[in-house]
Amino acid sequence: MTDAAALPGQPRGGALSGPATARAVNVLAPNASAMTLDGTNTWILSEPGSDRAVVIDPGPLDEGHLRRVVATAEQAGRRIALTLLTHGHPDHAEGAARFAELTRTRVRALDPALRLGDEGLAAGDVISLGGLELRVVPTPGHTADSLCFHLPADRAVLTGDTILGRGTTVVAHPDGRLGDYLDSLRRLRSLTVDDGVHTVLPGHGPVLEDAQGAVEFYLAHRAHRLAQVETAVEDGHRGPAEVVAQVYADVDRSLWPAAELSVRAQLEYLREHGLI
Repeated sequence: MTDAAALPGQPRGGALSGPATARAVNVLAPNASAMTLDGTNTWILSEPGSDRAVVIDPGPLDEGHLRRVVATAEQAGRRIALTLLTHGHPDHAEGAARFAELTRTRVRALDPALRLGDEGLAAGDVISLGGLELRVVPTPGHTADSLCFHLPADRAVLTGDTILGRGTTVVAHPDGRLGDYLDSLRRLRSLTVDDGVHTVLPGHGPVLEDAQGAVEFYLAHRAHRLAQVETAVEDGHRGPAEVVAQVYADVDRSLWPAAELSVRAQLEYLREHGLI
């Protein structure tokens, strides 16, 4: 068995649902799959002693899960007062409209199509609720509308699908772009270096205790994959499916369709930079 401390980001062991930091509690959605890992992490955030809470990513449209999120907050003596989305993929956002009905909250997101209410989210926004402070960090790349949320008091960042608790994420071409994604990873690295962030609260998988290690692993992984794709093209594998079969030969074939999205993004990046 591999020691978790030796894995990228030092994933935390134990149950995924439950308290993760002084201000963050996870309620795991029952939508486990090869793409969603153990399921979607729905985060409840609140300042200690406050009676109000923020929820990030209500998750899929699963009535039982949405009601468990509400019940978890209420059992702690808190009322959910705001809903935020890291991005619009259904495993994170499909349940948002129903969740807003249950909690009578607004839904704030970067994408106007996902909002319920007048307020969106943008770079530099600071969300304050019941003493809790969250800072909006734009992190496009996985999708164009991807955001992270910096929780300074816990030296943590909520990363949605930009960084996962296990494995690596997909650059969901054409909406996701590799150049944007690399810039976003560098932005997150700055949070670890300049702002002392050490904990990753991901959209899927376990909490990571070494945020900088996780970001560095992701950057190195992307550089390695990009070099592999470039070599595959030089060897005559031109189409995305051909490149996937060459570069991802050791990956479960059920994940090849997702891998092809990343390969398309990598090929686009290489062409834009005149490398193929």
